[in-house]
Amino acid sequence: MCGFAGIVDFSHRLDNQKSILEAMVDTLKFRGPDSVGYLAYPPILFGHRRLIVVDPEGGKQPMTKTLNGFRYTLIYNGELYNTEDLRKELVALGFQFDSYSDTEVLLTAYLCWGIDCLSKLNGIFAFAIYDEALRRVLLVRDPLGVKPLFYSIKGSTFIFGSEIKTLLAHPQVEPTIDQTSLTDLFGLGPAVKPGNSIFREISEVPPAHFLLITPEGIQSKEYWTLQAEENTETLSEATEHLRYLLTDAIERQLVGDVPLCTFLSGGLDSSAISAIAATAYKKKNKILTTYSLDYEENDKYFKANLYQPTSDVFWANQMAHFLGSHHHTYTIPQEALALTLKDAVRARDLPGMADIDSSLFLFCKEIRKDFVIALSGECADELLGGYPWFTRPELMNLNTFPWSNFIEDRKAILSPAFHNLPLTECVRSAYEESLRKVPHLDGEDKATYRMRELFYLNLKWFMVNLLNRKDRMSMFNSLEVRVPFADYRLVEYAFNLPNNYKFLNGREKGLLRKALEGVLPEEIIYRKKSPYPKTHHPAYTHLVCRMLDDILSNPNAPILDYIHIPFIKELTATQGAAYKNPWFGQLMTGPQLIAYLVQLNIWLETYHVRLVP
Repeated sequence: MCGFAGIVDFSHRLDNQKSILEAMVDTLKFRGPDSVGYLAYPPILFGHRRLIVVDPEGGKQPMTKTLNGFRYTLIYNGELYNTEDLRKELVALGFQFDSYSDTEVLLTAYLCWGIDCLSKLNGIFAFAIYDEALRRVLLVRDPLGVKPLFYSIKGSTFIFGSEIKTLLAHPQVEPTIDQTSLTDLFGLGPAVKPGNSIFREISEVPPAHFLLITPEGIQSKEYWTLQAEENTETLSEATEHLRYLLTDAIERQLVGDVPLCTFLSGGLDSSAISAIAATAYKKKNKILTTYSLDYEENDKYFKANLYQPTSDVFWANQMAHFLGSHHHTYTIPQEALALTLKDAVRARDLPGMADIDSSLFLFCKEIRKDFVIALSGECADELLGGYPWFTRPELMNLNTFPWSNFIEDRKAILSPAFHNLPLTECVRSAYEESLRKVPHLDGEDKATYRMRELFYLNLKWFMVNLLNRKDRMSMFNSLEVRVPFADYRLVEYAFNLPNNYKFLNGREKGLLRKALEGVLPEEIIYRKKSPYPKTHHPAYTHLVCRMLDDILSNPNAPILDYIHIPFIKELTATQGAAYKNPWFGQLMTGPQLIAYLVQLNIWLETYHVRLVP
């Protein structure tokens, strides 16, 4: 994986912006610690940082190829999982290659098919191509939004890059927010509206979209959408089909010239990935390495609840024994978990999911000591129905996002000066706008109609937030984490599975469990879902309460302008009990909300965020 930045201006020369581009690219050195490259033509400046995964020499960027006397230049962050299929097709059409990198295959695919090449790509990617023949720059983001891509428009100058911090390194892009930003932040955060970034002057290329920058202007288009289709498969056929798609997705993602491992929680999703990867490794006389995480003294303080019924450690060890993997459990100290909240903000460029972020940051940092690539189980719950809001009627039928149900509670956080922020209206508008885009079949019954809505909302909102978290926490530590369940073929297929298949035998992810019979031990297959683990240690709660109290006692703390101080003091005095419901999702309760507020202050302070009218 990599990071890139660029400046485009068809009206003015960019000679005086080369040092600016270098500063922008420097913000991405953690995404690409292995090499750096630049290229300048009259209308463009391109810069790239590379994390070498495949073909150290042949994959250098920016990469240029010439066709009919015109130059085509690519900067790219991602991985194609059908590289060899495309290469064979392009060779048959007369194209030649100088490397075995997917970078050259991607650029050659554009030379051959132009924008239509997007329908042929299977992977995770964000990229920019300068097309000298057509005098345009093409920006593209992958269908599910696994890889990030941001931009800002300043007059005739188009500025883009892999992260928000990259844009903020340009002197014309300022870290400003307005009341709309605040409404989104307190109403939807840590989720972000598709295409937005919270910062006023920075936009995001939405998943499955491309932008065309030409002398005439900028065009945006969605190139991939979910389609509603009738299921024609029997249960047996669907079980085999799902097993094939998952196995193929995982095996395609085992490629690389650098060490690869898997995350293993002992849950269904990571166990499936690890088992299929371990089988592929055994065929090559290799042993897979697996990693799980735990928290200091969590065995002593773990408390079961609706969302987290069991602890993971026992099951991860059981699964590792079954696989015969080289297994490592990384135990996170409570103090490190709290102190890393700041690093997590710097990685995400926004307040995120509190210690759910900082724990992943530390986990990736530990794994990167020995590995460059890891596979992880994100996205299965969104595709195949793993969350309580897919199966519990009171959550399923909410007239809002089920992971962000307590808007009135959120208002209690706000300073009286911002009580007029339309949080409820913001969330309702975003929710209803998303529902209008859900594809349906004629004649769907009420349950099927609602379930399509839930799966669409999860794919476009909840999953994107988790993918953002995964990308930023891993890439800040120069670790490439691949997510096989985000294969677009799996997404398209799962979206059209009937409810009685998805929830076979009355279980969440029922069809996936059926498909994994014979692949995993029965006790793993039918273990009740448990989400990403969090700490239950009172020491962590004390730490974040003290951090927030220190902020409240600092008259210059920027968060004081936005929060209702008496309520926040009650929050720390009760160690989070004053706010009884999850702030977001399943895990952000009590100490996680306190940590989120700590992150909010870190963000305002570190990024010098300014509120403007």
